[in-house]
Amino acid sequence: MRAKISAALPAFKHLNYRYYFGGQLVSLIGTWVQTVAQGWLVWELTHSAFMVGAVSALGFLPITFFALFGGVLIDRLHTRHVLIFTQTASMILALLLGVLVILGLANIWVVAIFAFLLGTINSLDMPARQAFTIEMVGREHLPSAIALNMGTFNTARIIGPAIAGVLIALFGTGWAFILNGVSFIAPLGALFFMKIESDIPNEHPHPIEAIKNGLKYAYTHPLIKNLLIFSSATSIFGFSYTTIMPYIADVVFHQNATGLGYLYAAGGAGAIVGTLFISAFHKKFKTSHIILGGCLLFTISLFLFTLTKDLYLALPMMFLSGIGISAQIAMVNSTIQKTVDNHIRGRVLSIYTLAFLGTQPLGSFLVGLLTEHFGPQFAIQSGAIILLTFALYLYIKLGKLNPQKNTTDQSLKTKSVVFK
Repeated sequence: MRAKISAALPAFKHLNYRYYFGGQLVSLIGTWVQTVAQGWLVWELTHSAFMVGAVSALGFLPITFFALFGGVLIDRLHTRHVLIFTQTASMILALLLGVLVILGLANIWVVAIFAFLLGTINSLDMPARQAFTIEMVGREHLPSAIALNMGTFNTARIIGPAIAGVLIALFGTGWAFILNGVSFIAPLGALFFMKIESDIPNEHPHPIEAIKNGLKYAYTHPLIKNLLIFSSATSIFGFSYTTIMPYIADVVFHQNATGLGYLYAAGGAGAIVGTLFISAFHKKFKTSHIILGGCLLFTISLFLFTLTKDLYLALPMMFLSGIGISAQIAMVNSTIQKTVDNHIRGRVLSIYTLAFLGTQPLGSFLVGLLTEHFGPQFAIQSGAIILLTFALYLYIKLGKLNPQKNTTDQSLKTKSVVFK
């Protein structure tokens, strides 16, 4: 049985990754519990939909300012040590916020400050986790590991909100934060069990110079540059639909929070299928075909989703869109990681984090504005068409750049490789 699993999901051949996978699954369930609890707590404190969105945006805002500096640190330190720090800091914040809520000492400003602090930690944690993946499994099994990482995220996206709903109803939001804090014991334990060290370069340029070198590297590397642009387009024009899902559930489908949960669960279930498919079969298809195929499935499913007002017809569309977007993101991420040089990996992955997550507030603003003036159907359809246009452009570019060759023998080299 173990041999069959390893053959289908080769990342599991690595003991360090098996430790990591289990720890992250537990922790991400806790993260989703806290995400739901935070939104509910802000609503209880303010009864303002704007404040719910504003506090959520504070969690992404630090990525815009600090992600690039985080990349510099990752390139200078042992990645495992960085993750031990970020996971410990996140645990302390969750436990402290939980205690403040239970004691009745948490007002809206306290919650907002904690959201910003957690976002600051995540600006270092997210690129560090991505850089750590290749250290655990190597280049050959990287697509499998990245797909499985996305699978844990989407599994947690289904389980976490369900736990949060029960926990909040029975004990209140404070204990949801406490549960998330306790969940960090799992990844910390996994990190302590691992025996792995990062290769740290001897030369350390000034942080500003290091950031400039990282940006130059990404800009002068045609493959990485185009994938980063496409990642931003995916976030702004594609993934932003999630912002208006509560509106769609209520106004279009006339559903309550339960119906909204079904929509999220359908997308999450599809994403799990997509990531398992990529992990097992990515070698059988060209990278450009997977990215374009995933984007086609995602955008067409979203378009069809907007044409129905029946929840039970909408759920299969959400499921298919989840398959498409997860396959697309997994292959873009793994291609960047397999292409980038080790000495500058942290900085490039911090740029990827900025491109994908740092642009989400802009996408949320645009989709909200279009929904308010033209309706959710127009907002989602226009975004899907724009994203598909980007995908077709990228497909043509990838055909010229041949990512399969570039990510194995590193034949695509530019003057940027001399950057420190």
